[in-house]
Amino acid sequence: MAPGSLAILLTIAGFAAYTQTLTGFALGLIMMGGVGLSGVIALPDAAVLVSILVIVNAAQVLAKGWRDIAFRQFAPALAASLLFLGLGYVVLNLMASASLDWLKVVLGVVIVLSSIQLSLKPAPLETMSGPLSFAGFGAVAGVMGGLFSTAGPPLIYHFYRQPLRPASVRETLVAIFAINAAIRLVMVAGAGQWPTSGFWWGLLAIPVVMLATWAARRYPPPLSPLAMRRLAFLLLFLSGLSLAVPAILKLAAGHG
Repeated sequence: MAPGSLAILLTIAGFAAYTQTLTGFALGLIMMGGVGLSGVIALPDAAVLVSILVIVNAAQVLAKGWRDIAFRQFAPALAASLLFLGLGYVVLNLMASASLDWLKVVLGVVIVLSSIQLSLKPAPLETMSGPLSFAGFGAVAGVMGGLFSTAGPPLIYHFYRQPLRPASVRETLVAIFAINAAIRLVMVAGAGQWPTSGFWWGLLAIPVVMLATWAARRYPPPLSPLAMRRLAFLLLFLSGLSLAVPAILKLAAGHG
């Protein structure tokens, strides 16, 4: 990997981790959006890197917090997400082999829709949703996780509506995302589609993410949490549009 490309990748990773620490979401979405716009590495390789970073983050979080996992809600959501993870991964490979532009369109649309959905404050429920609802949202998350390692938005929305303690929601989500990421890495290795040797310089993002996480806790920006969330939504929305619109225009011109 060229030094300039590596510097851009590490900057994106640091910004994504800093934002996630302050807002509670967006590491995968910002990473995939930034890589899609900059082109520093291939999108399938970026999804592998995001999976690795998710597992590293989860190891830190769950080392002490695993007891807070809400296992009754965790089980159906995880089972459905794993069932549909393969579908998302197959679709990714089909699009990657057919057209990079289609890949950018789908990623851009996913980021735009996720930014809109995450900007909505979920109305809290008085009673716990049933297992089928957790399975349904888990299935959607599985497809998104298989595609781009961005399984978060559907489950974040659904879990934060439940009458659960915030710690239980956080630990449960982290556990689901980590297991999905691990299984996705197994799929990549099993399919013989492991990234090229130059990709491994991207693992320098691990200490960068750890440093950015510490910096966000120690030196938060002079913005309210609400302002920070709105900034994150805006950045995601604009990055999704910047990815999708040029690719749509290029595809339209090719068919014109």
